[in-house]
Amino acid sequence: MSIRTATARPRRIGPAGGDPLGRAPAALLVPATVAIALLVVPLVAMVAAADPADLWEALGSPLLQEALWLSVLTSTLAMLVCLLLGLPLAWMLARVEFRGRRLVRALVTVPMVLPPVVAGVALRSAFGRSGLVGEPLLEATGFAFPYTMWGVVLAHVFVSLPFVVISIEGGLRSAGTRYDAAAAVLGATRWHTFRRVTVPLALPGIAAGMLLGWARSLGEFGATITFNGNYPGTTQTMPTLIYVARQSDTDAALTLSLVMLAFSVAVLVVLRDRWLVTS
Repeated sequence: MSIRTATARPRRIGPAGGDPLGRAPAALLVPATVAIALLVVPLVAMVAAADPADLWEALGSPLLQEALWLSVLTSTLAMLVCLLLGLPLAWMLARVEFRGRRLVRALVTVPMVLPPVVAGVALRSAFGRSGLVGEPLLEATGFAFPYTMWGVVLAHVFVSLPFVVISIEGGLRSAGTRYDAAAAVLGATRWHTFRRVTVPLALPGIAAGMLLGWARSLGEFGATITFNGNYPGTTQTMPTLIYVARQSDTDAALTLSLVMLAFSVAVLVVLRDRWLVTS
């Protein structure tokens, strides 16, 4: 046997230059392609049906600007509340062993699967003027959440907080507990470890959770309109404005929808390179 034969490279398994696992079966590729088309075609059709001139005209509308500003403002305020409440909750679920942890996690995820209108009814039952919390709050302070900007923020927090908590918990679990344990061995308190070790290591997950929660909050409709109504300048966000426009002017609703699509794509662009990469 020659040296050339003995040191020959091992033969590659599968088609030359292709996937070493073999050709992907059509039984999987066909439904995958249909799924892509199902998701993409409606968006492409919406963009194709819109008139760019109408889009620029709509962007100059005071009503759109007001609703867009309110959507961005309330979504941002909601994310600040979600960070203040959600980060400690996610840390507790990821780092603290306690009885009933699975039940707490299940309860946290319930708003993710609730129909939006049901979420609005639940908020009204709790924080409405005659609600479980709302009535004593109104009697004590004279303040009521419904039909105010803060009611919109509350509705956004309710529907977005589960996304934030689950994402941050995933980031904390991915970071592991090795460095937390090392900090404890060196004498750091748990609070110091949380601030100086845990949070910095989990920052990508925290940022991803905040951005996803912000996007969910920006598109919130059902709970907001059920709990707060639809008053321009006070509770009318972009989704509720689109809903009203759809009833009287289809073209205007289409143009407003394109604005929301642009915001959604912008969020995905921000997420793409850092937090949505799987390789």
